Amino acid sequence: MDTALIVVDMLYDFIDGSLACQNAENAVKETVRFIDKMTKGQGGDETEILDTYPILFICDHHPSDHSSFKEFGGIWPAHCVQGTRGGAIHTDLEPYASEELTFYKGCDKACEQYSGFEGMNTAGQSLGEILELLDIQEVYVCGIATEYCVRNTCEDLLKAGVKVRLLKDAVAYVDAEGHMKALAEMQDEGITVE
Repeated sequence: MDTALIVVDMLYDFIDGSLACQNAENAVKETVRFIDKMTKGQGGDETEILDTYPILFICDHHPSDHSSFKEFGGIWPAHCVQGTRGGAIHTDLEPYASEELTFYKGCDKACEQYSGFEGMNTAGQSLGEILELLDIQEVYVCGIATEYCVRNTCEDLLKAGVKVRLLKDAVAYVDAEGHMKALAEMQDEGITVE
């Protein structure tokens, strides 16, 4: 199996919290549907599913005084603060998340990080390193938000030589117009939008 799924920022603050995005609940449902389709017939519990089909999670994981927050001079309301519900993976997806395949970004208060490539797992490994270890050639990507973290992650995956397929029904966005523009531009860059 040389394909994997990358789930970007399907965290409560982007779903129903301080930065709730359009289409978020639906994006979660579509992601679960996609996982079911990709793992159909494999039986067993979630652990066995992960062995046969890697599902990697990217998570915004900010300290409470992060520089991207408005009160500290940034452009965003406080979101995805470490240890809060807002920073937690949606409960429908949480069973598929494993420690070694979860990458945390935005942990340094001075640094804004949109791409999953800037995140690390708890063992200090990057997304790029793990994809290489697993010999992943092609990824499906879903998540929140199309215009920011999803796009940055897709573009970095492409730069790393991975074939990228963006699941357009399984993404949420800040603004519908920005979402459509980002999809068109990503397609022009060689990302498959399906």
